Amino acid sequence: MLLIVQVVTVFLASIAMSLALAHALEFPGKLRLSKENYIATQTIYYPGFTIGGIAEGLSMVAALILIVFTPTHTQAFWWTLAGLIRLVAMHVVYWTLTHPVNKFWTKDLNLKGVSGGFFDVGRRMEATEGAGNSGENWVSFRNRWEYSHVFRAALSATALLSLIVAVAVRGNG
Repeated sequence: MLLIVQVVTVFLASIAMSLALAHALEFPGKLRLSKENYIATQTIYYPGFTIGGIAEGLSMVAALILIVFTPTHTQAFWWTLAGLIRLVAMHVVYWTLTHPVNKFWTKDLNLKGVSGGFFDVGRRMEATEGAGNSGENWVSFRNRWEYSHVFRAALSATALLSLIVAVAVRGNG
């Protein structure tokens, strides 16, 4: 049973990392795009990344379950805790930096279903964040979105590495 939880945790964390890393790797090329091309490119992510993003929340749950089954006096516990903290930090960065800007990118899209509901959260945040109230600030929105994904990629990569080390040291202990 523990082996299944370990494998599922690492798998889910790897999906979360792959999505953030994909965005980060696009960063240099996307900075060269004009406003029109950037916005056209930006809208292709929805709804696909929304569906894949479910792994991010599930990876935190799986890491928490893994901590419950890991003795606190072991290296594996501390590596798992480090992974969980980084996954949570990745999630916090999304909701505080990335998601509010999504309102700007999705304002002209007619999203339905899961994606529509998910991005409505961004629309409700418009009054407090100001994202999307003016096309003049698109560069600042772009930079905030892009740099937040670079930060998320770093957090998710170190989370995944921490979880892999936790599995390895537990297997050797």
